[in-house]
Amino acid sequence: MKEKPIKNLILTAMGDMEPDLVIKGALIFNSFTGFFTPADLAVKDGYIAGVGAYDSTVTIDGRNHYLLPGLMDSHVHIESSLCSPAEFARALNANGVTTVIADPHEIANVAGAKGIQYFLDASEGTPVNIFVMLPSCVPASDLECGGATLKAQDLLPFICHPRVLGLGEMMNFPGVLSLDPEVLEKMNLKWKDCPTRKEFYLDGHAPGLMGRSLTAYAAAGISSDHESTSCGELSDKLSSGIFCLLREGTAAKNLLNLLPIVTSFNSRFCAMATDDRHAIDLKVDGSINHLLRVALAARNVSLPELINMASLNGALHYGLTDIGALAPGYRADMALYPDLWSFRPSMVWKDGVLTAREGKSLVPVIGPGKADAMRHSVKLGPIKAGDLKALASKSLKARVIGMRDSEIVTDELIMELPVRSGEFLSDPEKDIAKMAVFDRYRPESKPAIGFLKGLGLKRGAIGSTVSHDSHNLVVLGASDKDMIIAAKRLAAIEGGLIAVLDGKVLGELPLPIGGLMSTMTLLETANILGALLETLPRLGFGKTDDPFMPLAFMSLPVVPELKLTSKGLVDVKTSSIVPLNA
Repeated sequence: MKEKPIKNLILTAMGDMEPDLVIKGALIFNSFTGFFTPADLAVKDGYIAGVGAYDSTVTIDGRNHYLLPGLMDSHVHIESSLCSPAEFARALNANGVTTVIADPHEIANVAGAKGIQYFLDASEGTPVNIFVMLPSCVPASDLECGGATLKAQDLLPFICHPRVLGLGEMMNFPGVLSLDPEVLEKMNLKWKDCPTRKEFYLDGHAPGLMGRSLTAYAAAGISSDHESTSCGELSDKLSSGIFCLLREGTAAKNLLNLLPIVTSFNSRFCAMATDDRHAIDLKVDGSINHLLRVALAARNVSLPELINMASLNGALHYGLTDIGALAPGYRADMALYPDLWSFRPSMVWKDGVLTAREGKSLVPVIGPGKADAMRHSVKLGPIKAGDLKALASKSLKARVIGMRDSEIVTDELIMELPVRSGEFLSDPEKDIAKMAVFDRYRPESKPAIGFLKGLGLKRGAIGSTVSHDSHNLVVLGASDKDMIIAAKRLAAIEGGLIAVLDGKVLGELPLPIGGLMSTMTLLETANILGALLETLPRLGFGKTDDPFMPLAFMSLPVVPELKLTSKGLVDVKTSSIVPLNA
């Protein structure tokens, strides 16, 4: 990071040096008082020199507009956008977002330390400050098979990187509570010798954790959490001194459920996060600006508090002392808005440089970076029809993963399924489809089989190599034949998303960067994804359904209650593999 030009800022603030840019007469939001004040804002060398009355050769008429600090996504997995870091950044910047706290554990689960290095390299020089939390759980659990294992010594080379802020979401809270030596060693990376390290933050991930377990988790140094789904849970975590991120992504939508507990006092300990957000949602609705729009419509929290939750609060939590406000000495990361209900910025600046106008990025396409090392990551062996059989017991009852609307938490359902020749079958009339998880890193392995209720598939099959957190190849279908075709085609295109019906591929989105990200622009990616989604009503889905994001979480064995990984059905409550037969 460049050194702050203190001398020039003093001279400019005093009126003895001309600003590089002055935005005249805008209603400027003051993050510290909560007021909007009509004034001029002067920029020098990428920083704000002063707010008051200033003139410059270069001016922008800000009258009848609102000037806000650049927005901040306090927890996001960029890979879930299905785009490269640079394309993700261009899209966010056009929506007024200038800072993100990213956890690259998706690409790290695929490629280990090489994935982290790719991510750091590919996110350099973008129109967004992309700070990184080092993946703490690779793999997330010993109940799945991934592409890599990262121990503390594997993370050590990255801790002095200027954009690395700490350790990413510690999903293995049982390991924290049981004093697992490997978990504690990662958490103690903050004490390793790094002359430039002032602080090392520990992000949390603790859905449903309560009582003494939550107390112990916080006592261990976990300082944030984004997994609250109820007001009671959010209240308990805030009471434990945990900085809470209110999440609204593509799959998990918790913002409106949580806002009623937010007050003028505790709002300073809350921020906004998307966690996971697809390319189409970014294209159509935006990012944190969309969360502001949703939250403001709920009328639970005041506008100034919401703006701070979308900017300054997260910056303060992560020690980013020159980001998140429009005040002297802060970076000139900001956006001009014609109104404060649509939150569609007309102009966006990053470090004082105009980077977007009227929702379009002015930054040239950077590309996916040096992604060759992330290619060819899907290795699938021969598949026989019998590999997808789900053998039934005499009771005819099976454990079924029960989905919940707009949540990644599931239920364990015990249900009678149709049986033929001793084999459990899908039941499309009851919205129950067969699910198979292929270990895409070990082609000699056989798929794990289960059943999923509630996604909406009635015919054919869909498949994906985006499946948290190990990102194995997952297919869901009403037809074994279509499921096999989907799996084989995904391997052929180096990973991605696919829909198959009656033996034919209806649509596909190749994601060759680790089986997670496209090499195309966000617009191209969103358009191809849109075309794929338009085929899905033929499989029984609704016209607006996007089943790929919720499907991606049905293999995550650290979020209750029942999930399917490459090792089999996982009872998350007991952290054990359980049989399909109930």
